[in-house]
Amino acid sequence: MIAVIDYGMGNLRSVQKALEVAGARTKVTSCPEDLDKCDKIVFPGVGAFGDAMKELDRLGLIEPLRDAIFDGKPFLGLCLGMQLLFEKSEEAPGVEGLCVLRGDVKRFRGIGLKVPHMGWNNIRKKPGAEILKGVPSGAYMYFVHSYYVKPRDKDAMLTSTDYGINFVSGICKCNVYGLQFHPEKSQALGLKILENFVKL
Repeated sequence: MIAVIDYGMGNLRSVQKALEVAGARTKVTSCPEDLDKCDKIVFPGVGAFGDAMKELDRLGLIEPLRDAIFDGKPFLGLCLGMQLLFEKSEEAPGVEGLCVLRGDVKRFRGIGLKVPHMGWNNIRKKPGAEILKGVPSGAYMYFVHSYYVKPRDKDAMLTSTDYGINFVSGICKCNVYGLQFHPEKSQALGLKILENFVKL
């Protein structure tokens, strides 16, 4: 069973449907107790960093999420769900993230650069990542975001993408995975990534 975290700000139904197409049994939940019962966690994210952390705190989900991750449960954060794994974000000064990974979240800046970064762009992947098995380096994925993660641990980088700068568009650290793009909106190759996560 995969728990799909509902904190009132995610594109839950499209993610849930894509996971089920990929072969998973799912449960959309905002209940901390459900995290103990599930095999894996998917954390979709749409919205603002500060508002999301406030809602996770209200729901009593911050420590259960951290405990599940540190206990080794496979975790996949999508878009804002990946950004929240880090320590802080320029989007919400003074707000602490989940602090699962060291690093912070930066806003795209550049003369003539359209923000948000929206639409199809390609990813370059590092070799050997099981979650990207069958997905070629250079594959196009669908992005919608104004901020990007900057991990302190360079070994955590899973994929990178160019948009004004070369930014980290996917992370992998032990049982923790994060994707800045939306696999549920990225057609067959996005679905392949979700299938790989289901099979982990």
